[in-house]
Amino acid sequence: MIDKRASSAAVAVAAVHDGATVMIGGFGEAGSPIELIHALIDHGARNLTVVTNNTGSGQVGLAALIANGQVGKMLCSYPRSANSTVFPELYRQGKIQLELVPQGTLAERIRAGGAGIPAFFTATSVGTVLAKGKEQRSFADRDYVMEYGLRADFALVKAEKADRHGNLIYNKTARNFGPIMCMAAATTIVQVKELVEAGGLDPEEIVTPGIFVNRVVVVPHPAQESQLVKEGRCYP
Repeated sequence: MIDKRASSAAVAVAAVHDGATVMIGGFGEAGSPIELIHALIDHGARNLTVVTNNTGSGQVGLAALIANGQVGKMLCSYPRSANSTVFPELYRQGKIQLELVPQGTLAERIRAGGAGIPAFFTATSVGTVLAKGKEQRSFADRDYVMEYGLRADFALVKAEKADRHGNLIYNKTARNFGPIMCMAAATTIVQVKELVEAGGLDPEEIVTPGIFVNRVVVVPHPAQESQLVKEGRCYP
């Protein structure tokens, strides 16, 4: 019997090692795995390369991971957004690296990595600084830039519901990056609000099949990043 349940967030992230590439879901609170990120802070893995949509808010979640000096490089689309102060300051000080990737390109690079596609061409970023040093080709009289698919050692993802086999159902915008990150990581770790018995999910509603998931931890009352930021909370 396949049972992918982990007893705690700490147990779920225990294998994340120094120097790992980690994809972290997000696109709003629906997809931000706050408890898994905080467990990773407690775990202490360092020199991480993090692939995600933005750099977090306030002093919790992803921003706290960065503030704790555990991230050496970010690949993201929005390095600065509302309530984002930690990353911009460290970047100005030269203490963290950044690879800026347009949002659609980021999603497609992750999807391509999960699908086994090593590279693809896109018109996005042609004629901009983001195209510098990249291979370019012309198709049907239009210029394109080559981008590489992205793979990761680990993915930290938040879903709404799962069964013990790791089949997942998402909440709203968590579906934007969660499913493709699950496919693109060697080890996928998921926090969910609810765990049901095998057969308890409608097969027509399952977005990520359990074959792409390695560990599932139940967090019935996940923290809301916006509320933590509003309260001025810090982690740890």
